[in-house]
Amino acid sequence: MLVVGLTGGIATGKSSVSKLLKEKKIQIVDADLLARVAVLPGTKALKKIAKEFGPEILLENGSLDRKKLGEIVFNDEAKRKKLNAIVHPAVRWAMFRKIIEHYTGSEKYCVLDVPLLIEGGLWKWVGQVVVVYCSADIQLQRLMERDKCTREEAIARINAQMHIADKVAYADYVIDNSGTPQELSAQVDAFVEKLDREIGSLWWIGYILPFVSLLSAIWMLLARHLFRKKPRSLADKTK
Repeated sequence: MLVVGLTGGIATGKSSVSKLLKEKKIQIVDADLLARVAVLPGTKALKKIAKEFGPEILLENGSLDRKKLGEIVFNDEAKRKKLNAIVHPAVRWAMFRKIIEHYTGSEKYCVLDVPLLIEGGLWKWVGQVVVVYCSADIQLQRLMERDKCTREEAIARINAQMHIADKVAYADYVIDNSGTPQELSAQVDAFVEKLDREIGSLWWIGYILPFVSLLSAIWMLLARHLFRKKPRSLADKTK
């Protein structure tokens, strides 16, 4: 089974691409959804967060006050790292279980929808990296319209993340969402067709002979670590 990592920047359209892939019956492992489950009341992660940041980050019903926690970590990198150190291991373990679930379900491929795929280093552990891109001007305008925020607020939120052009440098495939929804849908169709061509018609052999699938996965990961070329620019990616 091929594991594809899907990422992008805020308001570039990653969620739209994920939705289109779902409509094609492709299995999606949503890191944001798993992160919410990981901090439900009673979980170890939520208890650790409350211990680290104080009981005031909990609502009366015992659930996480995401807005208050966000205010605490947004402009404090040290606190943000502490939060990530608590949440990320729980989410990664949940993602791994989902991957195994899809593998045992004889899926050809599954897609990991992960906002911090590059920043968190998970890009090294997937078969292909897909980045959803749009120009900086369009990203800014979409974020302002979507969240009803000022230009200054939108710029601050964009600048708090890894620049989308820097993420593109890690991509095996770029989906440019600078156009219309119809154009985006066509690009997703083309991407799925490309996956099907690359996987071919013999993907089922890995399920009959598991060691073949295991060796293939090990070789793929080693190749990504040892032979991956230097990240390229957006201009190179779109040639």
